[in-house]
Order: sequence, then C-alpha cells, then structure tokens
Amino acid sequence: MTTVGNGGRHGPDGGGGPGSGAALTLTKKDFASDQEVRWCPGCGDYAILSTFQAFVPELGIPPEQMVFVTGIGCSGRFVYYMDTYGVHGIHGRAPAIATGVATARPDLSVWVVTGDGDALSIGGNHLIHALRRNVNVKILMFNNQIYGLTKGQYSPTSEEGKVTKSTPFGSLDHPFNPVALALGAEASFVARTVDVDRQHLTGVLRRAAAHEGVAFVEIYQNCNVFNDDAFLALTGKETKGLNQIRLEDGKPVTFGPDGARCVAVEFDGTLRIADTADTPEELVYVHDSGHPNPAPAFALANLSSGPTEPTALGVFRDVRRPVYGELMDRQIALATEKLGRGDLGKLLHSGDTWVVEDGGVPVGSFQS
Repeated sequence: MTTVGNGGRHGPDGGGGPGSGAALTLTKKDFASDQEVRWCPGCGDYAILSTFQAFVPELGIPPEQMVFVTGIGCSGRFVYYMDTYGVHGIHGRAPAIATGVATARPDLSVWVVTGDGDALSIGGNHLIHALRRNVNVKILMFNNQIYGLTKGQYSPTSEEGKVTKSTPFGSLDHPFNPVALALGAEASFVARTVDVDRQHLTGVLRRAAAHEGVAFVEIYQNCNVFNDDAFLALTGKETKGLNQIRLEDGKPVTFGPDGARCVAVEFDGTLRIADTADTPEELVYVHDSGHPNPAPAFALANLSSGPTEPTALGVFRDVRRPVYGELMDRQIALATEKLGRGDLGKLLHSGDTWVVEDGGVPVGSFQS
C-alpha cells in the first residue's frame, strides 16, 4: 500500500482529486477493474496479473497516470483487467502505439503487454525498433512458446520439431531467443523471469519500472491447455533448484545444490556451464548488468538452447542511454530556436524547394 499526495482518481467528490492536496492511498483494488478475469483455468496469466496488481501500488503512480497497450493474443486481455487507461491494439502494433503515447505524453507511465506470437511474428519489426530507439515504455512479453488464443499453432519461440496443429510433422523453424534478440537490438534493459515465482517476478518488475528508457521483460508463462509444463525444468519443485541460474549483480554466478555448478569464463571470452569445484575462482563469471558492452549479457542469454536445461533468470542488462522522447524534445526545441516559435511555414520551407510550372503557371511545389 502506497500513499501519494496531490493527485487521485476519485474526482472532486471523492477527495484526493487533482489539486486537492489530499493524500491518496493506493492498494491492489485501485488497479483491478470491474471486469471478470477470464482466461483458461490454470493459465499462467492469472499469476502475472495478480502479481502485477499487487506490485504496482508501490510505484506511487495513480491509475489515471498509467496506460497499458496490448496486442492480439491471450495477453491482450490484460488491458481490460487494469483499471487504468488502455488501448487494445491490432496484432503486433502495441510497441508502435505505445511509442506514440510515450512521446506525446512523457508524464505518463506506459506499459506494453504482449505475447511471443504477437511481439515476435507480425510485431517483430515494431518491437526491435522500440528497443533500439530506447522509447520510455516497459514491455512485458508473456512467452508460452505457443499460439494459445488461436488454439495451439506453433509460435516464433516454439522449439524445433514442435508438433502442433499447424506443424503436424514438427516445426522446421529455429526459434527466437527473445532475450538475445532484445540484446541484439541493444535494448537498455533486458530481463527474464517466470510466472509462478511471485518474489522474483516482483523484483524484476520493480527494476524495470525504475529504469529510464525501454525495459524488455520476458516472462515464461505456462499454457496448461496447449503447451503444458513447457517450463517444468525451471518451475518444478524437484527441478528448479538444478536449472535456475539466478543473476545477481556483483556476485559470482553459481547454481544448483550448494552452488555446485557455475558459469565459467572461457579463455576466448565466451561463457559456459561448469562444475564449480573444477573451475578456478577467478574464472567464475561475476555478473554486472550495468556493463556497457552487451556481449556478456548476450553470452548469458545463450547459455541454454531452451528452458528445458539450465537457464539464466534475472536482469541481464540495465544501462543508461538517451531516451527517445528526451531526444525528440531537444530537437523540437532546437528547431523552434532556429526557425521561430510556432512558425510551421518556416519549418516546412526550411529546405530546398522547387516550383513546378506548366506553361509558366505554377502547379505545385516540392521540398527536399
């Protein structure tokens, strides 16, 4: 529960409205809409929604100062269950819509909720450009490695050989590694977590919210109808301790019972999984999410070929880069200073212009 001053959602009659100066107490209920939450029973989306609604009051941001943008897929329903402003966009375009919102209204907290199909198939181009531009939005990508809404076709993150309704003889496609993809676009914040680990998910959300610029968070999310137990190696009671590689800044990366295994640095600079007892202490990798070069984080992202083996979880990268909206504001201010405040005509005619004539009569003009 968080208390914030001078702002609120209750309006002039409810107290705590804008300008009232009254304190506003935020709880999970303030962010839960009156819509019935409806996903398939047992879906991991329930856990993510519950965790997020419990976490978000601590940000101290009133619901009317938040915007959620979703695309098409099971994750798209998220926007209806948050009592904030929201846009349920078309397939794959959530990052583009959110870019417009965030640049036009930098005072708002803008979040994108998307799925592996929505973000990485038709929306792949929009995603990578939002990441490279460092737009001030937080992107939560629910990855269940399947198309759930359309009833079980393979997705861009499905493993090779995946038998589905659309690939009855097995998928031939090599899957995307979402974290590696985001790092390849040089996103300034990249993380991975799982739906059923409330504490870990909350910690990652907390760091993503505090980050200035784009934050990309992959959330492994179980689809118990079409791809059940895809992440059992990382979530099962008997297996998660063997396979979760927890990343903590400033600490050597070890995992397994009593830290018996580790991430070791090879002499060529690559990373591999090794037995801690057989690895010299100086060759055990020490995590640094703030490293300016994305190469170490990229190596961590590629330690495993999928979530069926030891896999890194946590914040891979958290660095400061100029935020797109800030750069845009500076450019507008510079243009205004050079061309004159509010003079659209000067701006439009500031380059080379040609007049097209027909028999000496101007019929149009073109600008370089």
